[in-house]
Amino acid sequence: MANKFKRILENEPIEASAPCRIDMGGTLDIRTFYYPLRHLSPCTFNIAVGLRTRVRLMPYHKDRIKISSKGFESAEFTISRAPYTHPLGLMFAAGVYFNAKNVHIRIESESPPRSALGGSSAAVAALIAAFSTLWHKAASTRPLTRHQIAILAHGLEESVAGVPCGFQDQLAAIYGGANVWEWPTGIDRPQFRKKVVVPKRLHKNLEKHLLVAYCGKPHVSKDINSRWVQQFLKGRFRHLWAEIVACTRQFVMALADRNYSLAGELMNRETAFRQKMTPDVLDDIGLQLAKSARTHNCGARFTGAGGGGCIWALGEIENIDRLKPLWEEILSSENEARLLDIKIDSQGLVVH
Repeated sequence: MANKFKRILENEPIEASAPCRIDMGGTLDIRTFYYPLRHLSPCTFNIAVGLRTRVRLMPYHKDRIKISSKGFESAEFTISRAPYTHPLGLMFAAGVYFNAKNVHIRIESESPPRSALGGSSAAVAALIAAFSTLWHKAASTRPLTRHQIAILAHGLEESVAGVPCGFQDQLAAIYGGANVWEWPTGIDRPQFRKKVVVPKRLHKNLEKHLLVAYCGKPHVSKDINSRWVQQFLKGRFRHLWAEIVACTRQFVMALADRNYSLAGELMNRETAFRQKMTPDVLDDIGLQLAKSARTHNCGARFTGAGGGGCIWALGEIENIDRLKPLWEEILSSENEARLLDIKIDSQGLVVH
């Protein structure tokens, strides 16, 4: 099969891509939280944004798998020796799952590195889709469905991370759009259920109500996420998690009604609850951006698990327009920090 992979890719490399996301109500997509909180009907909201991560499969040699990605040193291993603890370990795990000998994987991301936008999950979703296409061509197998890709991408990520992982990043990358994801309230229920909050025809309008800023410093999601998990397991702050569930559900209803002022207030409230548990969830620039947003009647929230990375804002168009130059001024104090050009991605995962 390895030689067949090589021949197929020599004839035509395979490429796939998937978008990143901004979110509200993250962490509730981790089983550690949504099973004990099931009586509250936990959910997570996210918007897929057009900062795509692209994966390209090309032929290689020596029965090895090679991975190249900007910001990382290229690495290659045999299938039996590929390390999952490597910075690119998740990608190696996906390659090993598909027994991808004689394959060179190139990864290109339009999002800043470790920006808390779910780029690694977008990459592995795109990589699985590309490998699924390669197997289809090599062995006439049926390509994986979006649902199957989501399950596999999450399973690989959680296995390699060695800690509980959320599900929202993979789902935003695969399905696109502006959706709320409802987590199972019983073992007989599906692992996730998607509900569209803002339909595609309204995406252009919603973009006018958004700002997304990269704070210039990368985040480490495991640090803060692991603290939230440990706190929750020890019985600490569970009343705040109940409040976060309520905030997220109310936010979804407010956004569906296009009540951006109320939605913004709920974002600020949810962020405040998180700060009580982990004060460093906003870094210095994040604190300035959030304060400026509140002053101008907008909501602000970190993406992912915070602690660096990105902050996003939501509000009425006139308030967002006033906030934009103030955010640009705050961001100018930090190298690499900047506003990101955000378009809502309605496509999700694409095999090119």
